[in-house]
Amino acid sequence: MGFNDIKTRVITALNNGAYRHEQRNDINVKNLLAMGVVTATEVVDVLKRCRSQHCETSPHHDDQSIDVHVFKHDSWYVKFYFFDPDTVFISVHE
Repeated sequence: MGFNDIKTRVITALNNGAYRHEQRNDINVKNLLAMGVVTATEVVDVLKRCRSQHCETSPHHDDQSIDVHVFKHDSWYVKFYFFDPDTVFISVHE
């Protein structure tokens, strides 16, 4: 999956509410979307400003068959993966 496909898919998921959050110990600091500190619309605005150089992809630490995508831009860090039918957010923070 190329950058444009990844970006379009994650933005669509946020706009449609088709996402969930991975459980983690420090979710209150690392996932501001899950905590309600930022909205899906605000995350979409960050992602829309990203270009391909702001995106990295690597295998998930628990399941190497899952690609984890990280968008870093304007001091934001958005980390997620696709697990059909949802997008799963690991981190959303500044």
